[in-house]
Amino acid sequence: MARIIIIGGGIAGLGAAYKLRRAADAGHDVDFTLLERDDRIGGKIWTDTAEDPEGGVYVADGGSDSFLTDKTAVHRVARLLGVFDEETGTLEENKRTFIVKDGRLVEMPDGMMMFAPTRIVPLAASHLYSWPAKFRMLADVLIPRKERWDQGETAQQHDETLESLVVRRLGRECLDRLAEPLAAGVNGDLASEMSVAARYPMLLEMEQKHGSLVLGFLEQRRRVERMRKKYPPKPGAKRRTMFSSFNGGLQFICEKMADAVGRENIRTGVSATAIERAGVGWRVTLSDGEALEGDAVVLATEVWAAAGLCATVAPELAGSLETIPCSSCATALLAYDSGDCPPDLRWHGILTPSVERRPLTGVTLMSSKWPHRAPEGRVLFRGFLGGPRDEAVLERSDDELLALAHAQLAELVGVRPDARPRYKKLFRWEKGMPQYTLGHLDRVDGIERLQGALAGFALAGNAYRGVGVPNALESGENAVSKVLGDLGITLDEDDAEEKRVY
Repeated sequence: MARIIIIGGGIAGLGAAYKLRRAADAGHDVDFTLLERDDRIGGKIWTDTAEDPEGGVYVADGGSDSFLTDKTAVHRVARLLGVFDEETGTLEENKRTFIVKDGRLVEMPDGMMMFAPTRIVPLAASHLYSWPAKFRMLADVLIPRKERWDQGETAQQHDETLESLVVRRLGRECLDRLAEPLAAGVNGDLASEMSVAARYPMLLEMEQKHGSLVLGFLEQRRRVERMRKKYPPKPGAKRRTMFSSFNGGLQFICEKMADAVGRENIRTGVSATAIERAGVGWRVTLSDGEALEGDAVVLATEVWAAAGLCATVAPELAGSLETIPCSSCATALLAYDSGDCPPDLRWHGILTPSVERRPLTGVTLMSSKWPHRAPEGRVLFRGFLGGPRDEAVLERSDDELLALAHAQLAELVGVRPDARPRYKKLFRWEKGMPQYTLGHLDRVDGIERLQGALAGFALAGNAYRGVGVPNALESGENAVSKVLGDLGITLDEDDAEEKRVY
């Protein structure tokens, strides 16, 4: 029997474990143990469910709160688990986003696709940009592409930072006011360092194909509109939105995966302190002094933790992992009486550009973005602090950070300064946000080559080829395919049920 040890109980580790469970159920002679250092599974997916003293329940995500609908991995697993009907989309009737400018909220202009304008009138009417900036953005259609790629070349071979691309194509004000908080800030990156090829390769591809980002996004908008006309929603069909979650919060899918994996195969509250070769297999030493031996190891931890565990057994690989930086952040959850909040709460989020120099980098209005996230008469906010632009703020205590978030909500949103939160909770994510800096994909290629030379060993997680929940889940599944292949076990990847998509 092939025995696999999975280190890390986030969505990547659970994805690996669930694939092994399906392999065992399909008749393959495999067994596994999943180790998680915390007392809970889910990693950076953490839904806090709390009762309001006056009745009702808060469903509050302290980490990731959603996944991109167009990425199919979570849908596929939800179907396999029989919980696809529990998926929910955002409340599109409330879909508005505001940008902080000079301490005030300015609504994002209609027709913006990411940070590029595709409609002239809304751009002209917006107070987000100065008139010189508006003309500079539209000049993108006249500026020649930086270079023409040779046949067969990809974005990876022509990587540049977000700052370089946006300033070159659309101007500095476009970067500072929208592109930086929208494309870099939400990912925990700095615009001056973020790899476009790793995060958004389609932007570089657009410039090659259309010679312009604006023209590229215009074509994308037209294509979306054509598809909507060709495939109108069927009566009674699930509402399709850009982001999806579950009725019980995002941790719901982690719990269902853990149930399917078998809780007896999951050990929480214990961490791996070392990994080493044991003959042709592997030995994992645990924090309680126990040692486990297996035929393969899947390392589904944060990248900095993976580097530490690899230091002895694979020092070159550890050195490569250490080149991927990570930033820390915190999430503040605060709920208030609706009477203590402004009357207009029909919006999803607020982005704070770094040029505003505010400690609160963004806000999500959870009770307006998702259905049934707060009791009737309550308003649930989610504020973000820290990140690479201001990690020093995280030196404050939890109470100080919650008070800081409250003060920012009062100043920006209009929450009464003396309002008493009905619910509050702070989540800290130390070194929890891997940064995809310039040349990231080249580094990952090198990491994967070194990993390939280690039989029965694979890495998984959000530090390599995508930070989203579906990417992390798939990385765990791919890690299982790798280690089982090393052991001579080939899985049937053509299972019809697994290929069903949303």
